[in-house]
Amino acid sequence: MAAFTAKDFSELIGMPGFSEALLNNHFTLYQGYVKNSNTLDEQLIQLRKEGKGADPMFAEMKRRFGWEFNGMRLHELYFENLGGNTPINQDGRLAARLHQDFGSFDEWVQDFKSVGAMRGIGWAILYQDVTNGRLLNFWINEHDTGHPAGCVPILVMDVFEHAFMTDYGLKRADYINSFFQNIEWTKAEERMQM
Repeated sequence: MAAFTAKDFSELIGMPGFSEALLNNHFTLYQGYVKNSNTLDEQLIQLRKEGKGADPMFAEMKRRFGWEFNGMRLHELYFENLGGNTPINQDGRLAARLHQDFGSFDEWVQDFKSVGAMRGIGWAILYQDVTNGRLLNFWINEHDTGHPAGCVPILVMDVFEHAFMTDYGLKRADYINSFFQNIEWTKAEERMQM
């Protein structure tokens, strides 16, 4: 079975609004999710081979695997949709769908920023419902819970404190504005299913 491998996102260093210290700390946190996903995966395989699938330890490790795995994947999606320096293509599929589902691009921006600014820690994620193509903004508290079934993440914004406090302290709105100045819109549009 192939191990999970941490991706290199060092090309983001130098991105406006994100210090090298903040990004390097964030990359280290992400690498921890990859390491822990591999460790838990190996341990779960071993317990299964030993016939301990009904053991409480297996159950708790399986639950924890969801946290680590989603932490790994959500950070990959987050880093992958950063590094852009051009506005959204107003003639593209994503802009058209945002206009259809939110009334306008600006109304979607306002809604997404409001989700990201909500009190608490978690993720602001633009999802596409694959049953009808509709785009929806969601607040996700934890990596492993609350994801809408049948939906694909299109744009992911980390709003845990580690994503912004090094550079912005408690000024989350300033971080969100910097995030928006660095979105790689082509990556977000590539994630659309319909």
